[in-house]
Parts: sequence; C-alpha cells; structure tokens
Amino acid sequence: MWPPPGPGVHVVGAPQRNRPGWDGLVHRVIAVISPGGAVLSVPPESLAPVRALGTEIADLARGVPAAVGRPRAVLGRGVFRWSEQPADLPDGGEWVPRDDPRVPGWLRPFNGDVLMAWAEDGSYAAGVGRKQHDRSGHELSVGTDEHLRGRGLARRLVAQAARRVLADGAVPTYLHAFDNEASAHVADAAGFPDRGWQVMELFEPPRGQGG
Repeated sequence: MWPPPGPGVHVVGAPQRNRPGWDGLVHRVIAVISPGGAVLSVPPESLAPVRALGTEIADLARGVPAAVGRPRAVLGRGVFRWSEQPADLPDGGEWVPRDDPRVPGWLRPFNGDVLMAWAEDGSYAAGVGRKQHDRSGHELSVGTDEHLRGRGLARRLVAQAARRVLADGAVPTYLHAFDNEASAHVADAAGFPDRGWQVMELFEPPRGQGG
C-alpha cells in the first residue's frame, strides 16, 4: 500500500483489513503518510463512508473510527521508517524460536523467530521481534532490559535483524511514537533514517469498552 501513488490522501478498500494480522488481531485501518501523499487502507465495505469524510488528514482522523463502525476507537499516529542499507554494526545476538523458554513474554506473540542478546549469566539482555505483515514488509520491534540500556545492544540487534529481513526479500520497517527519543536514536543508529513519513492505525479500546 506504499509508497502513495501521488499527492493527496488516497483511500483504498482492502480485504486484508478484515483478516487477522501478524498478531491474530484484525487491524481495520492503517495509513502511511509521506511528504508527497498518503494511502489510507480500510475495509472494502467502509470505503464509501470514509471517502465521504474528505481528503484532509485531520478530518479523517476524527471521522474514520465511526465510519468503520468503531466510534470509540482512536486513530493513533507515529513515525514510519524503513531501511535499505542497515548500519554496518557487528551482530549483537542469535536467532532463536519464539517458544524458547529463555524468550521473555513480550516477544512470544511475534510470528517468526526472534533475535536475542544474552547477559553474562545467560539471561535475557535485549531482543528483536519481526511483525511479518506480509511478504513485503517486516516491522521490527526492539526491547532492552532496563539494567543493560545504554550499551548499544538495541541498535546492533536492529541492524542485524534488518539485514536478515533484506536477505529474505522483504523491507525492514520501524515504527515509534513521536516523543520516544530513545527509540528514534536506535533507529537512526541502526540505519533507519527519518524521511518525514508517518503511520496511522486504529487502536481499539479494551474489550468490553468498545463501540
């Protein structure tokens, strides 16, 4: 669904928006915004009501949740990055199955092997998971034990994982909140430049509180 085909907001109906994603959940709305245009992907049955909202991002952000039948959901926004040439950093970890007993809980939902770095005692130090959205885009997510931060583990793991994704024929992507400076620094150091692109996704309220 990216890059956008031209200026303005292009709203498209995608059957994928009604199917479970990498985590088994349905992601009803996803948008990628570049300096030259944007693509907003919604379920096919929501195409007409979403297009009726107009072409301004602010109007879409306010109206899309109700237009796709989730009025209490929120259309969140963050920084979208990708890498074509990861930083030339030494490998920082090893690939292990996600059901390896040493893998922490936050990495187990990822749909593929995870990249792990170990502390001196063999315990978890840092890890990267791959959200394999489809054959083309694999989003990387990294986390480091709070006692081992500041040692460059995250950037080495992200660069190593990005090389693996590229070798597999996909594009490594990296998302983070606008105010997450630590994550932004990791992305910069690992070879994921900020090109001014953004991502938007519909976040559902906790179960029992939805619209």
